[in-house]
Amino acid sequence: MVRADGTVWAWGANNEGQVGDGTKTTRHAPVQVPGLTNVVAVAAGGYHSLALRQNGTVWTWGSNISGQLGDGTKSARLTPQPVPGLTGVVAIAAGSYHSLAVRQDGTVWGWGSNSSFQLGSPSEPLKPIQIRGLTGVVAVAAGLMNTLALRHDGTVWALGANSFGQLGDGTVTDPRATPAQVPGLSDVVALDFSFQSAVVVKQDGTVWTWGDNRRGELGDGTTDSRATPGQVPGLSDVVDVSASTQGHLLALRGNGTVWSWGNNTFGQLGDGTDFPRAEPAQVPGLTGVTGLAAGGTHCLVLREDGSVWGWGPNHGGWLGVGSARRPTPVQASELPGVVSVEAGVGFSLALDTEGRVWTWGRGIRPPGQALPAAISPVQVPELSGGVAIEASGYHGLVLLGDGTVWGWGNSHGIAPRIPVPRQVPGLSGIVAIATVYTQSVALHSDGTVWQWEHTFDSGDGGNVEPGHRSTPFQVQELTDVVAIAAGDYHFLALKKDGTVWAWGSNFHGQFGDGTTRNEIVPVPVQVMGLTGVKAISAGGSHSVAVLEDGTVWNWGAYRLGVTDGGPIISQTPVQVPGLTDVVGVSSRYHTSLALRGDGTVWTWGENEDGTYDPGFAPKQVPGLTNVKVLAAGSSVHHSLVVLTDGTVRGWGDNYYGQLGDGTSGQHFTPARALLP
Repeated sequence: MVRADGTVWAWGANNEGQVGDGTKTTRHAPVQVPGLTNVVAVAAGGYHSLALRQNGTVWTWGSNISGQLGDGTKSARLTPQPVPGLTGVVAIAAGSYHSLAVRQDGTVWGWGSNSSFQLGSPSEPLKPIQIRGLTGVVAVAAGLMNTLALRHDGTVWALGANSFGQLGDGTVTDPRATPAQVPGLSDVVALDFSFQSAVVVKQDGTVWTWGDNRRGELGDGTTDSRATPGQVPGLSDVVDVSASTQGHLLALRGNGTVWSWGNNTFGQLGDGTDFPRAEPAQVPGLTGVTGLAAGGTHCLVLREDGSVWGWGPNHGGWLGVGSARRPTPVQASELPGVVSVEAGVGFSLALDTEGRVWTWGRGIRPPGQALPAAISPVQVPELSGGVAIEASGYHGLVLLGDGTVWGWGNSHGIAPRIPVPRQVPGLSGIVAIATVYTQSVALHSDGTVWQWEHTFDSGDGGNVEPGHRSTPFQVQELTDVVAIAAGDYHFLALKKDGTVWAWGSNFHGQFGDGTTRNEIVPVPVQVMGLTGVKAISAGGSHSVAVLEDGTVWNWGAYRLGVTDGGPIISQTPVQVPGLTDVVGVSSRYHTSLALRGDGTVWTWGENEDGTYDPGFAPKQVPGLTNVKVLAAGSSVHHSLVVLTDGTVRGWGDNYYGQLGDGTSGQHFTPARALLP
């Protein structure tokens, strides 16, 4: 979505980088897409995204399997980049695998998939080409294999596939590469394309449809496909429409109400049922709506108060609130002030929506000042454009939007040995970072993992010890990685196929392969019996994984140096009892946290008094709701979470003011950090 300030925010499934935040991590709450300003329109395709800036340029990111990013390649991209050679654009549209743009001169340009000649060319262009025969165009729509154009005279023109009569000319024939006018339509003011059917709004507020109707998407009370436009009965005073790629449609009336019809397999009609409906009905409980969007199987609307509401399936975080399916409208999480937090030994970090990094507790030393033990947050100097943060021991790392990594601090003592962050040499194209006391790892956009010892040269040569590998090196035999995690002495990698791999120390079974080894293992080994994993985290000597079904599994031990009778979990993964609908986890030295889809936080492992509950049964953190992001401290225990309103809460050790609430006393219940 585009905010009034021209920034772009995205959430949901991110397996192809379509969120645009530089990662492939599913986002259950809105995150700002870095590097985009002055945006006036956005479009979402099958697995790719487009943004139109005020200067007439188009920016794309996500999947590029058919060249739909328009950059001349078929390489996916996790962050926005401009489409080369395309200027003066006034409108955009994204199909399943192709993209469209309308220029100021009324011409239409397209790129990507051309399997049914929807781009009017015999080839599959990887860069924009003009679609011949289209002039005077003011808006476009893209379907699975179709292109629809609205001319300034109110006529509609179509090309591409026609197996269900989606060209609207009364025929059901082979695809057509030349645009032709849809007969019988005039005074059209808006249009959209569903999977294989079209919908338009006329100036008089009536809605007309044609094409595939197997799911009732034509809204005429039948499931008979139709090759010519017909009016949708019962709809008047319509000002906008939106059609999904899976056969459900939305209409916005002038009174701010929303009406839906078509496919309802996943509750995408918003009426609390999963029964398809072949004629429009009002979505209950929605008023004051100003904009709408029908996704593949979910829906979003914008209300006049600026809030975003959604309904339908939510397992990819598509609705921006938790992960549970919502058959009736619910409000998405508010756009935040703080997007992530991290906790080190005696200090904390926060990343805000503008890419700035804040620290409190044992912070860095600003130029010309002594090391602060700040009990309120202060901004980290000389850093901007941050997209991810990590903290461990006495040092911090920041990933910038340009793919570089910056760090400060050290692993040996209290005081950082450098005054300001410095760039980690030899790293670019990075999309994720993780760090522990003596080591850091970074995930490259190509799916490889890089590792280094995080001592930063202070300039006097005194901070690099013999044998330290301070220059990043590639971890052997790891490809197709989508997420990484770091424990005290071991590392985890989540691969695209849903399997988990581990390397480093396995003294307490943190590899999950049924063994223990009192040695460093440099080559990753696969964790036994785990598939379908969507998130990972690593504690001091234990590991945690969240599966796609929302269950949580852990293995290893909750303490270092325990005896045979100590709190060992298992040398292979076992399910954490009583936890379902989990959307995120974070582990610290002896403890783990889980965030559920309902915004509550649950914790298990070591208690405040050093004891352990039988079976490591999770307990809910009291007084916490509407949580969207969590972090866990390391060694010196404290925990941080971000709420949907962008505020930060923390509890636990606070000797150095690391909870950021203006005090230095320990807190057994969550306290608010004093971030600006």
